[in-house]
Amino acid sequence: MLNLKWKTPKEWLDVVFSDFNSFLLDHASCERKASSTNMSLVVKYPNRVEILNSLIEMALEELEHFHQVYKIIERRGLILTPDEKDKYVNYMLKYLRINSDERFLDRLLLSGIIEARGCERLNMVANALEDIELKNFYTELTKCEARHHSQFIHLASFYFDKETINKRMEELLIIEAEAIQSVPFRPAIH
Repeated sequence: MLNLKWKTPKEWLDVVFSDFNSFLLDHASCERKASSTNMSLVVKYPNRVEILNSLIEMALEELEHFHQVYKIIERRGLILTPDEKDKYVNYMLKYLRINSDERFLDRLLLSGIIEARGCERLNMVANALEDIELKNFYTELTKCEARHHSQFIHLASFYFDKETINKRMEELLIIEAEAIQSVPFRPAIH
């Protein structure tokens, strides 16, 4: 996993388990948004043919995750809620550069960083769950998030050298640490 600059404390987990139903609803929303983000990269960069299949496959996988979370929500008698603006993500989006190639790199790397944060937090949830079915589900999702975050970095390597990627990644990881700390704990992934 990426070397995130700030580790989520146990207090976040306490908030999650104080209202796990709200966490599930937020989780569904995050999976939906992740699928949409992958497809927006396909639409925005159709000439980047080396990465289109990977982006589409990740979009489909995120959509399947949304469906899996939705089934849990449905069994609990919950109703999906409209998407809310994600202050954490919006904080980071302010730092996207304007030059088209730089912006492309930033979008890939930020997507990978967001997946890494999701990986960290879903792993915390998986480890704390007592319900075996949910524990197994979140353990599998953690593995997928780990694969996705490294996949975004790999996709960037088709167009940018390692030094450029590492330098910008380091800058964005600092921004991400500021972003995640700026959001109060709530029963949500971010």
